[in-house]
Amino acid sequence: MGLFRAQAQDSAAVILPQPRLESSTSIEAALRLRRSMRDYEKGPLALSEISQLLWAAQGITDPEGLRTAPSAGALYPLEVYLAAGNVDSLSPGIYRYTPDGHKLVAISQGDARLALCKAARDQECVRGAAAVIVITAVYQRTTKKYGQRGIQYAHIEVGCASENIYLQAVALNLGVVYVGAFSDEEVSAILNLKGSEQPLAILPIGRIR
Repeated sequence: MGLFRAQAQDSAAVILPQPRLESSTSIEAALRLRRSMRDYEKGPLALSEISQLLWAAQGITDPEGLRTAPSAGALYPLEVYLAAGNVDSLSPGIYRYTPDGHKLVAISQGDARLALCKAARDQECVRGAAAVIVITAVYQRTTKKYGQRGIQYAHIEVGCASENIYLQAVALNLGVVYVGAFSDEEVSAILNLKGSEQPLAILPIGRIR
């Protein structure tokens, strides 16, 4: 993949390269090859690869705002964050993905991979990844319509979004693993989450050994 330079929309936003909509990897091949991988090469990821992964998770695919992953009532309780550590043309830091405009908004500066590793019970795959995706949920977006059942819907949705990331990683020849063992409080502090926004998934991403 070619390298892209991050285009700053303002001091805290980065417009991502447009995602590609076709590849040589069939959905059947991606399903067959999908595996959890915890060991990665040290090389950087391209910004175009980050763009593709985030789009796969929650990218907009319809003029009405519908996304790559299903959502109960199209209420979209999920938020997607990127902890960039070794990404070409992107400074280390934590960013929130904004589907509208397909961009990253800077949350904080500095490499957060070690802090996330410690929060994830010292799982080395988190520290060894080039970047880490964290998915959270704002439950009120669904519970306001569906009551407590909306919490279960959000949990279903994080599985759908995570599987999208897995399948996209296969097409990019990258490795990923779903990490569910972590301290909610520590991850929330690292991401500076507010209110009742809850972290649900950590997904380290790196080049396959």
